[in-house]
Amino acid sequence: MDDERNELMNSGRPKTTKRWAAVILGAAAVLATSVQCGTASEQAGSAQPAGTVPPRGDTVSSPSSISPPTPSPSPRAEQAPARGCEAVIAGMSPRQRLAQLMVVGVNAGDPQAAVKLVRDQQIGGIFLGGNETALLRNRALDEVQRAAKVPVSVAIDEEGGRVQRIDALDGDMPSARKMAATMTPAQVRTKAAERGKQMRARGVTVDYAPDADITDQPDRDIVGDRSFGADPEVARKYVLAFAQGLRDAGVQPVLKHFPGHGHATGDSHKGLVRTPPLASLRKVDLVPYRDIGEYGEIGVMVGHLDVPDLTGGTPSTLSAPAYRLLRTDYAFDGPVITDDLGAMKAITSQYPLPTAVLKALQAGADQALWSSGGNVDTVLTTVEKALASGELPAARVDEALTRVLAAKQACG
Repeated sequence: MDDERNELMNSGRPKTTKRWAAVILGAAAVLATSVQCGTASEQAGSAQPAGTVPPRGDTVSSPSSISPPTPSPSPRAEQAPARGCEAVIAGMSPRQRLAQLMVVGVNAGDPQAAVKLVRDQQIGGIFLGGNETALLRNRALDEVQRAAKVPVSVAIDEEGGRVQRIDALDGDMPSARKMAATMTPAQVRTKAAERGKQMRARGVTVDYAPDADITDQPDRDIVGDRSFGADPEVARKYVLAFAQGLRDAGVQPVLKHFPGHGHATGDSHKGLVRTPPLASLRKVDLVPYRDIGEYGEIGVMVGHLDVPDLTGGTPSTLSAPAYRLLRTDYAFDGPVITDDLGAMKAITSQYPLPTAVLKALQAGADQALWSSGGNVDTVLTTVEKALASGELPAARVDEALTRVLAAKQACG
């Protein structure tokens, strides 16, 4: 997600889903679970399994305590939907199903408000923006999880450099550009595993990182030093390493911003952003998404990017052809989340939030994100009506929900 958007939330530093387990499990057993949500990948070394709640507190293990990364699992063949999720989904009302597809921004300085939101709405995920850290200290996120019938995904932006959230608690991490200039991919994997362990220890389960954009922009531009570089083949190695490091630590990586922001013109906070033609994107900006199975269990964030010969003036977040590109041409079968639908004029100048969320789900998104928080009742009422009328197909909702639940290990 774009750090300039996050700047709207905090005037300080800018800031910006295992494959499915085929385990048959009754809905009641799942809803009673108290496990922490997270990536369903196999973890390496001393890393915490993604479906468990790690010990948390303000003091976390030192980076040197992390075991060296193990080789990434080889790409897997296309898999059938997780049958274990069918029983869970069958036990949910339509509104409960839809709520699981929402990721809502919360004030990280107000733990009780986050607890109330989850208890009242049973949303699938929360996003911690800004520089406040109360939710990341003193086991505050444990209470949020106890308020949930299904584990909640807890996401932050932690790229390093000018886009990081726990630096005040756990120290600074270099920008992607600096890491690529001063470290090997193996070292970046270790660094990401260290950071992932720190995040996981504080209750974070999802990191909207790494930034997979390709650019040679100056450091402070929209993407700038958030990118691992201008050479797509080199950058892909670092994107892969960073994602694998997070997975080693039990945190789900989310690559962004598909189909590529690095050569786009404009700022999606101010209006529609256009990329080069698709053929050009395939040669450069989409290279990090090639052979995406090598990354293991990840998510992908779609940006508010118009690809002239693909989306035809519509932001990719609301465009079915953009999601088909990711699913078909790049064979991605994990969860896909939108970039922020509530704070960027590329969306807000055209659609109110409930309409944007509906359009994103119709187009192919599995999770709709808005960082500004609030409006949950209105959004859920809108999409529930669309589901009842068939405007939002039930099969589309169940497909998305299966991915979301499986990524959180909520099916087994």
